[in-house]
Amino acid sequence: MSHHLPKKSQSFWIDSTSASNYPSLTQNISVDVAIVGGGLVGISAAKLLKQAGKTVAVLEAEQVAAGVSGHTTAKISSLHQLIYADLIKQHGEEKARLYGESNQAALEQYASLIQSEQIDCDFERKDIYTFAASLDNLDKIKAEYEAAVKLGLPASFVQQTGLPFEIAGAVKFTNQAQFHPRKFVLHLAKTIQGEGSYIFEQTRVKTVEGEQPCKIIAENGCIVTAQDVIVATNLPILDQGLYFAKAYPKRSYLIGAWIDPAKDPQGMFIGSGQDYHSIRTTPHEGKTLLLIGGKGHKVGEVDDTEVLYKQLADYAYSTFEVEEIAYRWSTQDMVSFDQLPYIGKLTPMNNHTYVATGFSLWGMSKSMMSAMILSDLILGKENPWANLYDSTRPTPFVTQESIKKNLDVGMHWVGDRLKGLLDSPEKVGIDEGKVVTVNGDKIGAYRDESGTLHQVSAVCSHLGCIVSWNPAEKSWDCPCHGARFNCEGEVIQAPAVSDLKKY
Repeated sequence: MSHHLPKKSQSFWIDSTSASNYPSLTQNISVDVAIVGGGLVGISAAKLLKQAGKTVAVLEAEQVAAGVSGHTTAKISSLHQLIYADLIKQHGEEKARLYGESNQAALEQYASLIQSEQIDCDFERKDIYTFAASLDNLDKIKAEYEAAVKLGLPASFVQQTGLPFEIAGAVKFTNQAQFHPRKFVLHLAKTIQGEGSYIFEQTRVKTVEGEQPCKIIAENGCIVTAQDVIVATNLPILDQGLYFAKAYPKRSYLIGAWIDPAKDPQGMFIGSGQDYHSIRTTPHEGKTLLLIGGKGHKVGEVDDTEVLYKQLADYAYSTFEVEEIAYRWSTQDMVSFDQLPYIGKLTPMNNHTYVATGFSLWGMSKSMMSAMILSDLILGKENPWANLYDSTRPTPFVTQESIKKNLDVGMHWVGDRLKGLLDSPEKVGIDEGKVVTVNGDKIGAYRDESGTLHQVSAVCSHLGCIVSWNPAEKSWDCPCHGARFNCEGEVIQAPAVSDLKKY
């Protein structure tokens, strides 16, 4: 049977909430702390700082919680697929314990904010499982269970779950949580506006200059002056600190399908091994939406992204008796080379400019953890985890993995320059996107359904790599550092802050 997928990509979290409507920045202002990026990190940090008596201004290029925070699977957990056995091996038991504690603390911080602010965001305590479908990965699951127990985490080893198929075994953490991330952020945002604090939307920041004070310069020339700045744009928009070289961008895909509530597997799940899936449900207007994620790959490495959705759809229909697939969307995150996020000062020279990045696909707990650490640093409080995640730590750049990933960037640099040398815009078919050459310039050409050709420079405005077409999302994606642009060349994902030149 043909499994219908919705025609356009749309996140359930965004579709099931109404659009926010904050003003854009139209005059110079001054606050204690300026925050670039109105997602989970930015809004949570703004809340904690405002509670501590600081005035804050959040500057969001588009809309609150419509970026990476609006495209997640939204599991708040300290079980991150398979990590603890690895962390103990790489970083030692003490650091692995701090990692577990800090993620657990972030989970409890969500719970207490949601309670104290009475936030209606479908927050539910659930158990979470990393499972091995076959005996192949069972050893890894057992090792993860043993490591987690040793570190005092709420782990057990089980062989039964609510999933509609047999598993070889799973590590389970109890009392974790899931929620509706956009309902959470939108509600929290409402409590920030006022008393000298602000939220601005449709306000793209070009750059941040100086310290004492810091000047945050918006695209329209307006300036926010602040004592401290947090850059919370997934990958920092500022190129100091070389974060784009300490992490690599990864895309993943999700579908949302209606299922019979009686068939709810009751928990949050993630597989292990090569082609794993992430599975959870969410309540919506008395119905149950099953969210299945997977098919992740490095940005720009898959030409036919449409086929990945089809594979997720096939899996959903064959495994879960789904009624209909109502949503599909994709997302992107930065994977850190040493598995730990980078949270802290932008560079060793900065004392007032902070970043949070490299969440490695587990951004819910790490967003709140970043907000906790960065607000403590700004308030001059000791934080027990600041050291572990110090963004200026010497990173083990030179691992097999990072050499390969950075080599990839080098190969894209050189190889992609050869892209489209022989192709011209005339050769681009309906609903097709291609890099072509016009008078020696690399052009990204997309012909829409009506036959109109959209031409933009194919040279990424971040650091000059050549973008590649992503047919499922109708976007130009940069394989080097993960910037993304729509077919008109407008920025949709950091680190780029400038649109692609139009032709």
